[in-house]
Amino acid sequence: MSELRVRLRLSRKDFTLDVDHQAPAHGITALFGASGSGKTTMLRCIAGLERAPEGVVTFAGESWQDEPRHHFTPTHLRGCGYVFQEASLFPHLSVRRNLEYGEKRVRPDQKRLAFERTVELLGVAPLLARRTDNLSGGERQRVAIARALLASPRLLLMDEPLASLDASRKGEILYYIERLRDELGLPIVYVSHAVDEVVRLADRVIMLAHGRVTATGSVQDTIGRHEGGAVIDAFVADQNLEWGLARLEFPGGQLFTPDIDALAGERVRVRIAARDVALALSRPADSSYLNVLACAVTGIGTGAGASVDVQLDAGGTPLIARITRKSAATLGIAPGKPVFALIKAVAVDRQSVGYA
Repeated sequence: MSELRVRLRLSRKDFTLDVDHQAPAHGITALFGASGSGKTTMLRCIAGLERAPEGVVTFAGESWQDEPRHHFTPTHLRGCGYVFQEASLFPHLSVRRNLEYGEKRVRPDQKRLAFERTVELLGVAPLLARRTDNLSGGERQRVAIARALLASPRLLLMDEPLASLDASRKGEILYYIERLRDELGLPIVYVSHAVDEVVRLADRVIMLAHGRVTATGSVQDTIGRHEGGAVIDAFVADQNLEWGLARLEFPGGQLFTPDIDALAGERVRVRIAARDVALALSRPADSSYLNVLACAVTGIGTGAGASVDVQLDAGGTPLIARITRKSAATLGIAPGKPVFALIKAVAVDRQSVGYA
């Protein structure tokens, strides 16, 4: 299996990036962490925009940087597409001319994606004749992604491409990024500090803090555990238009959630924060909770504060409930104890992963 290998050490006045990691060169790998954690610096080193004095970067068996051997492949020879936080389009050119700029730098025998196909994938056909300074933020970012694709990259690098967009525009761009992932099979390294984006898009996550990798793995193992909650892969069983609810099914049971933008049969990914999970020893007979999951306690966190995290197993799916230590004592919470997890439908954070 081809891989992306990154071993970097780069020191600045108040920051040191020190990472050594490898990831499969397929799907979406998210670099996740707070501002200043080293995400963008790592991405720029992969692209060759920065050169770490102590660095080794390889992609699909090809060496891009090997400082012990004094080797460094320039950016334009690495075959990377780079999408910046700001679209950085040419304002004096039309959308078509901006796209043609990205395409004309590629030899005909190296083109991987046709102009028409790219325009269709990003939904920019109606924009081709317009000047880029007359586009909305979401439209500009779609054009920027299309331009990067027309350079026929082998690896797409995206540096917080949604950071300047509002919620509705973010949803629009996320849909198109999902299309790239699912229809092109183009490997993507995606930088973000937004949990919702990572939950929706990522196949794997590299968590960074203060220039170092703190955790790696699936979305469930990283975002779920380290961000105080659980991430569940489910599918839409049906939609109830009368009540505006979707019923999701997963191995641990079913979940109701409102206003989900997905059709029956589609897979979705949902995040449930630990603070939104209550516990009961018996199934409530009269309650407003629509989501009641039979679980077993698998562990209890430690700490001297007022709350405690209770690890749960719902039919093989891990959950976390954050309750007070007093409630845990009153209910006799202990490993192996059967309980019911109570989750409000309006608390389910819906994140479509966009594939059937």
